[in-house]
Amino acid sequence: MRLGFVGTGAITRAIVRGLAGSSLADWPVIVSPRGRAVADDLAASVPSVRIAASNQDVVDQSDMVFLSIRPQIAPQVISGLAFRNGQSVVSLVAGLSIPALERLIAAKVEITRAIPLPSVETRACVTPIMPPNPAVAAVFDTLGASIGVPSAVEFDGYVAGSAVMATYFVIVETVVKWMQTNGLDATDADIYARGLFGNLGDVLRARPDLTLEELRAGHTTVGGLNEMVHDRFMREGGGQALAAGLDAVLARVRA
Repeated sequence: MRLGFVGTGAITRAIVRGLAGSSLADWPVIVSPRGRAVADDLAASVPSVRIAASNQDVVDQSDMVFLSIRPQIAPQVISGLAFRNGQSVVSLVAGLSIPALERLIAAKVEITRAIPLPSVETRACVTPIMPPNPAVAAVFDTLGASIGVPSAVEFDGYVAGSAVMATYFVIVETVVKWMQTNGLDATDADIYARGLFGNLGDVLRARPDLTLEELRAGHTTVGGLNEMVHDRFMREGGGQALAAGLDAVLARVRA
């Protein structure tokens, strides 16, 4: 299948690099010239990639078209493209609903929304897709796994739940800065924190047989140090602040 990407930014780069190391490595990939530096890098490093003459050329040459465009310009870009009836369109545009996409696309296409994260590059991403689509799932399953989501209401929940990446890194950064403030070498503190949080991520993936509560309990000694930080974090409103942030994102997405 010929895969085309309208918009050549960080997520497009991650998907294409992930595909290059997968069982779909020989599938032709057509990328738009927009984001020239990324397009040139992909064309130079991935044999299956070629750069199209324009966004319309991407659409014309592809069986499955990925819309990887910033939400602010997506309506203008998409409405200017001529799709084919029956063509598969995968939208990675946050907040743009399927009915809105249908109004922008004149042809009768098969539209799927997806939320790939940067970890598609290492084929370790779990990607929600809506509605369930076997062909689209086959692509994202090679990049880790996919979850078929039956409704837009549920999909919005995954969109909001994905908005914690910056918060995750700021937690790591807070730990590193605290260690530095308390006299630790900056480089060593950074190495230590990266290893700590990276290892915890490995545990999450490796132990799906355990609930999150069981994992928390397994990393907590009653009356111990981890319990002290956890209790203070929750008592000071850390959990409530995170939930409030997710609520705000969900409200924005649904608006």
